[in-house]
Amino acid sequence: MSVLQIVFVLIRGIVSNRTQLAAENLALRQQLAVLSEQKKRPRLRRRDRIFWVWLSRLWAEVTCLS
Repeated sequence: MSVLQIVFVLIRGIVSNRTQLAAENLALRQQLAVLSEQKKRPRLRRRDRIFWVWLSRLWAEVTCLS
């Protein structure tokens, strides 16, 4: 394995780990936003559903890159 390939693999590993962590943090923040509403049983709105569809697609791409 050449030095260039090793550097590329190292950079890809660092970036994909940060991307995965950012996506995970985004999911947790959205869940907290929904739960912080002053209702007994919070409901998912249309924008929440769109967010989860978008995040699931992003997560699929991130895991394919790893």
